[in-house]
Amino acid sequence: MWLIVGLGNPGTKYALTRHNIGFMAVDDLLRSLEAPASRTDFKALVNKFKWDGEEIVTVQPQTYMNLSGDSVRPLMDFYKIPLEKLIVVHDEVDLPFGKMKLQKNRSPGGHNGIKDITAKMASQDYLRVRLGVGRPADPRFNVADYVLQKFSDEEMAAMPEFLNRATEALEALIFEGLAKASNRFN
Repeated sequence: MWLIVGLGNPGTKYALTRHNIGFMAVDDLLRSLEAPASRTDFKALVNKFKWDGEEIVTVQPQTYMNLSGDSVRPLMDFYKIPLEKLIVVHDEVDLPFGKMKLQKNRSPGGHNGIKDITAKMASQDYLRVRLGVGRPADPRFNVADYVLQKFSDEEMAAMPEFLNRATEALEALIFEGLAKASNRFN
């Protein structure tokens, strides 16, 4: 069984913001697989289904970004999912929009959602799909404010293709492993 976590902030105020691209990626995955509707459990939107024989649980924490581990850890324990089958999908300001990196055992950097999951799991040894949202053009612009902004019209036009690639990357991680998936998507 795999746990796929899409990070974001709950509520319509944050919909379609850079910080919510993890939510958007999970929504795209669920749509593409025609998965059943999510339920609210463990302070998160949770969905459980089979994907080509693999049991999958998707999670969209409803706790706000900096408390994401409050949903992830209890779900990992409840379903007895090993750390190597945890995949966290999140925004990454150190990658340009449209780029992604698949990695494991990486420092949280400045990402508060990743920091909280790492603290609650007492390990950073899990898979991450880092989806590029870029940095503000003006280096004086606060990055925390930038990630809470909505995507530009140009970015939204490219979003379906980007999210489709994220779904393909998740599929490759699960069915081919990190090495092969990284060669294709990094």
